[in-house]
Amino acid sequence: MKAGKKKDTWLELKAKTFKVFADPTRLRILETLREGEKNVSSIVEKLELKQSTVSQHLRMLKECGVVSSRKKGREIHYRLRTDKVTKILDEGDELLTLTIEDLTSCVCPRSEEHTSELQSH
Repeated sequence: MKAGKKKDTWLELKAKTFKVFADPTRLRILETLREGEKNVSSIVEKLELKQSTVSQHLRMLKECGVVSSRKKGREIHYRLRTDKVTKILDEGDELLTLTIEDLTSCVCPRSEEHTSELQSH
């Protein structure tokens, strides 16, 4: 594989990695898992989301390597796969603190629907 093609593939995978973190529902789930391992029911209860919604996002997060799971009896418990996920969430918080003014007027995909939520935090 040529060097340019290899770099393009790497950048495409890197973009895909960031897309995993780009959904507010997935971020809510990840923030909940920062507190420690949880089963689907406890995530559903805490976030007040439908079980099917939580399960769908957990499946995607697991397939993308961000969370891992283990079976405990009849339940499946999920946790962040690595401390690096926590670091990304922490760095995201720090970056948001530094750039919140810019982000409120940024022309990013979906930014307008979340602008009022950002300003209220």
